[in-house]
Amino acid sequence: MEADQNQDGLGIIVTATEVLAQLQTVFDDVFMEPVQVTPSLSAADVAEWTSVQNISLILSVESAFGIRFRVGEVESSNNIGELIDIILKHLGQGKRP
Repeated sequence: MEADQNQDGLGIIVTATEVLAQLQTVFDDVFMEPVQVTPSLSAADVAEWTSVQNISLILSVESAFGIRFRVGEVESSNNIGELIDIILKHLGQGKRP
């Protein structure tokens, strides 16, 4: 794994911890029941996380980070930690530690 910091397109340093915190905000907006977002969290851990909710979640993540995922890119992730890696890649070609 690479360093915890990446630069977004504006030259701003972004860390995996900051991405996780922003994802918590996104989850709070998308899901009615509280969800504690951790790197190991997966859809199987959240009863409310249906395929329809997943679409809303991914669109909200794209909006929150100002990125666009490629077709199939997010589907390959198994948990939030892997999603963080994908987000960091979009923001500056890196991965979380």
